[in-house]
Amino acid sequence: MQERRKAQRKNLMAYSQVFDLANGHLLGYLGDLHLQGAMIIGQKLLEENTNLTLAIELPELTNTAVSRIAIPARTVWCQPDISPEFFNIGFEFRELKPGQAALIEAIMDQYEFRRVEPPNTEKPLADE
Repeated sequence: MQERRKAQRKNLMAYSQVFDLANGHLLGYLGDLHLQGAMIIGQKLLEENTNLTLAIELPELTNTAVSRIAIPARTVWCQPDISPEFFNIGFEFRELKPGQAALIEAIMDQYEFRRVEPPNTEKPLADE
């Protein structure tokens, strides 16, 4: 499948809970995030093109007292996870309120999973 995403998603170290705001049901946990959408790891299959409002429980953020944001979203895709009891669900944000973009950027900055390359331990080859 061709990658159509314009913004690079950030894999997160903090798996925040995500709820359907209308009924309060847990949809799953935030797997990755960007300003246009998110991927949630959940236990239920969701139909594509379903509109709902995501209530995302925020991890602790520096200089922020906000603990939850609500964002209208649409399911774009849903596919089985590598672990068969879970699904990866892609959401597109329909509208960000003022200040929500800054919160999302703070989450991405503070909780992005960063792969650290091990130091080069190879010894240089001796001249022959």
